[in-house]
Amino acid sequence: MLQDDLKTQMRAYMEYLRDAVVLEATLGTDDRSTEVRGLLEDIASLSPKVTFSDKGQGTRTPSFVIRRPGTDVQVCFAGLPMGHEFTSLVLALLQVSGHPPKIEADVVEQIRALDGDFHFETYFSQSCQNCPDVVQALNAMSVLNPKIHHTAIDGADFQDEVERLGIRSVPQVYLNGEPFASGRMEVADILAKLDTASVARSAEKLNDMAPFDVLVLGAGPAGDAAAIYSARKGLRTGLVAERFGGQVMDTAGIENFISVQETEGPKLSAALEAHVRQYDVQIIPSQLAAKLIPATETAGLHQIVLESGATLRSKTVIIATGARWRHLGVPGEDEYRTKGVAYCPHCDGPFYKGRPVVVTGGGNSGVEAAIDLAGIVSHVTLLQRGAHLKADKVLQDKLLSLPNVTVLTNALTTEIEGNGKEVTGLTYSDGDGGLHQVKTDGVFVQIGLLPNTEWLKGALKLSPYGEIVINDHCATSVPGVFAAGDATTVPYKQIVIAMGEGAKASLAAFDYLIRLPVTAKAG
Repeated sequence: MLQDDLKTQMRAYMEYLRDAVVLEATLGTDDRSTEVRGLLEDIASLSPKVTFSDKGQGTRTPSFVIRRPGTDVQVCFAGLPMGHEFTSLVLALLQVSGHPPKIEADVVEQIRALDGDFHFETYFSQSCQNCPDVVQALNAMSVLNPKIHHTAIDGADFQDEVERLGIRSVPQVYLNGEPFASGRMEVADILAKLDTASVARSAEKLNDMAPFDVLVLGAGPAGDAAAIYSARKGLRTGLVAERFGGQVMDTAGIENFISVQETEGPKLSAALEAHVRQYDVQIIPSQLAAKLIPATETAGLHQIVLESGATLRSKTVIIATGARWRHLGVPGEDEYRTKGVAYCPHCDGPFYKGRPVVVTGGGNSGVEAAIDLAGIVSHVTLLQRGAHLKADKVLQDKLLSLPNVTVLTNALTTEIEGNGKEVTGLTYSDGDGGLHQVKTDGVFVQIGLLPNTEWLKGALKLSPYGEIVINDHCATSVPGVFAAGDATTVPYKQIVIAMGEGAKASLAAFDYLIRLPVTAKAG
């Protein structure tokens, strides 16, 4: 099952196993069970600490449990954890064997203190970049607390369940048989839902933090570059990080990051995080900024109020909060989000195999999504509100060469219809005002990005499009507050540009700090 290169990698990982583990599989005679058997037998052959058994008694076929003999520690996978979930499999093996998860000590204690009966199930897709974060978080929690159980389920292998539950996007998490959450989450996010008092406790700790020299908001390419440059200057640096990588995490293939011929979003995001953690940066995870209170002559520090209620203080601030997918804003979009309305073709495309879908948007992202989906679904209808596609010509040529793609121009989406459970169609108006309907099982929205700056209204100058107005030194309209990346007026939203802007913002903040009067006091 494992190719030679993966076997080599896995053999190296197996050196870190601490205690013995057993792979107990529940298998049938189907092809997928044969693949799972081959995978587990390959893993068992790479270490004397791993034993394979096909005598499992799971409720799903194929599935397997990774168990530490003589304990209650175990993790369960249903289906084949390959693709983006291969790392989840490796980490589960290590953690079940006794290798500690990379979780801060106080969070570990919080997990262990949870009392109850928690049976989690996560539906994932092998092509989903966000799913591993959720799977790995819940796996780690189940290893730390025997009252927490987790099964990671490959939706492609259990289509009957997916159809019964109406799952059209991943990751989807169920707790004790009821919907718990959807979308990317980390341990802190899960704990906040399970232990509501944890938010208040976390806010109290953050309120007690000493002021920073530089406080960076956002951990995408711009924010990470800013944090690294600031720390290298010896400045006390904080990084408010909802998630490392930002939009990069949702990018499948990256081929224009100079000097790296080809990589994937999750890989680059992991490299960014590893680079930041090499320096003395105070990382403040799973937090979002809610308000900027600029410094005054009497209050010489900028204040950032977080959504948790905590307040952080800093001499300078670098805002790198990035952007998010723009929504259509039409009836039915909110109602059928995750039930047929999707924004990530790489994550959710596999759930529409053999089905008709619509892509809205004729720019690069829309055309790329249509090309990607055309290899999975029965038919793609691409709607472009203008008279012409805006994507690069090479992408247009590829799109128009596909036999199962229809391109409709001068088509403005007016409504998304459904039967109460899932999407069934879409209505659009043509250039003459006529209304037309397309029967579809899914709508992939690809109409550009919105800057994450609503929380800054009234605090500093924004463009008519909501972007932070900056000068050539990344300075905003508020002295001591800088900005970088996709949230700003800098044109061409690209990874390499965001990194450069983040570095520039950090250097500008340093230049600002060294010119403050010597008599200036913090606080």
